[in-house]
Amino acid sequence: MIERIHFKKTVVGVLSVAHGVYWDQFPGLKEKMVGYHKDFLTILEKNGVEIVDAGIVDTNRGGSDAVELFRQGCVSLIFCNMITYATSSVFAPVLCADLAPIVLVALQPRSAMDYERANTFMQLENDNICSVPEFYGAAAKMDRKIADVVIGKLYGDEKAQTEIAEWCTIAGALNRLKGARIGLMGHVLEAMYDMHTDPTLIYNAFGVHVPLLEVDDLAKEYHKVTDEEIEEQKAIICREFEMPEPKNDPVTMKLTNTDLYEAARCSAALERFRLTHQLDGLAYFYSGLEGSENRKIASSLIVGNSLLIARGIPMCGEYDIKTCIAMMILDAIGIGGSFAELHPFDFDGDCILVGHDGPHHIQLANGKPVLRSLKKYHGKDGSGASVEFNLKTGDFTMLGINQDGKGAYRFIIGEGVSNAGPIPATGNTNTRASFLPDTVSFVKQWCMAGPTHHFALGTGRYASTLVKLGKVMGMETIWVGENCRV
Repeated sequence: MIERIHFKKTVVGVLSVAHGVYWDQFPGLKEKMVGYHKDFLTILEKNGVEIVDAGIVDTNRGGSDAVELFRQGCVSLIFCNMITYATSSVFAPVLCADLAPIVLVALQPRSAMDYERANTFMQLENDNICSVPEFYGAAAKMDRKIADVVIGKLYGDEKAQTEIAEWCTIAGALNRLKGARIGLMGHVLEAMYDMHTDPTLIYNAFGVHVPLLEVDDLAKEYHKVTDEEIEEQKAIICREFEMPEPKNDPVTMKLTNTDLYEAARCSAALERFRLTHQLDGLAYFYSGLEGSENRKIASSLIVGNSLLIARGIPMCGEYDIKTCIAMMILDAIGIGGSFAELHPFDFDGDCILVGHDGPHHIQLANGKPVLRSLKKYHGKDGSGASVEFNLKTGDFTMLGINQDGKGAYRFIIGEGVSNAGPIPATGNTNTRASFLPDTVSFVKQWCMAGPTHHFALGTGRYASTLVKLGKVMGMETIWVGENCRV
């Protein structure tokens, strides 16, 4: 029931390439090509993207004109539609401009030529694959990259249409990252060496600007919150969460009225804070003087953070902007993105608990999420309301982002299964996760791949999509357990 925030539309560029010499040689061929171009646009439109259409490009000058059109349209991806043979000179301006990742599409109108009636006209109508090697060869010679080629039939080819849809999804992730503002507030927890991050390198790698903020900036908004805003947030919280009695953990207790009030007030403050600083995400950590207002505010953000995550604004504790970006990516491709780390094994059940304290993507919860008051946040200062749930049962994808010794970012990706079963009632998320070939072997490989201790968790199997995204972003990408995928 939580209303999603609307983000800027994903824009893709399209050009259909051809060999202009054909038009005088074969009257009616261009009209056929125009029809095939329009049919390809129809396929794209089903994926909810905005299209900048350069039409049929059959000369080098036409390629240059397409570049200017795509530049003005701020496209996140370019589809080069191979409607018939075209010389690579037609494509070269788009390739060299390096505006966005390029995907070649070779969709043949006929599943096979009618050999009894075949002629040159018919062959040229179905010559979609002919210049694909030439385009790749020219790209290699010019030291440029083509992201992919989709090969199939123009009509009724579900596999090809699925590949095109996947690339539109990737375009959406690129669009969300480009120009995003993910704030950093506070400081790194002193002992966590894997959390330190250079905002300049973040911008260089992801196109994400990092405003550096203070808890005092949030406190300003906290004091502006009205009683009406607090009551509105309380109503949302009571609607979205269960608040049961505690179980075995003496750290937990039933949500107190004080913690509910502070959670609601801080949730309203966070919304003001987000709008004031135009934030698309936030990573933070803060201790503060015991008994201070700033510590009270920082201890009461978990519920408001979780509501924002569900609306599409990733929020991370422990100052982990790398995982905040991973959460943004998973949300952009439509699979959520919850904050997670490894918890104890269940060796008897060949699974491991995966979760975290702090904020989470509550729309991924298996059933209604729970709020508990915690008397203390383990390993950190403060106390307050905390979110508990397990992930929806079924397949999930995990994305970790870390850096190598030279500072370059890398994706670490895995897939697993969320299983039904008990979780500890500790006010934290926990999911009974299992992996192939077995959970211990997978976790060993995951750790040895060099992730941070956090990662983003989303529903469904999207590792192959993330591999493609990492490739077009120039990231080293490690798919843990790839050979075990079924």
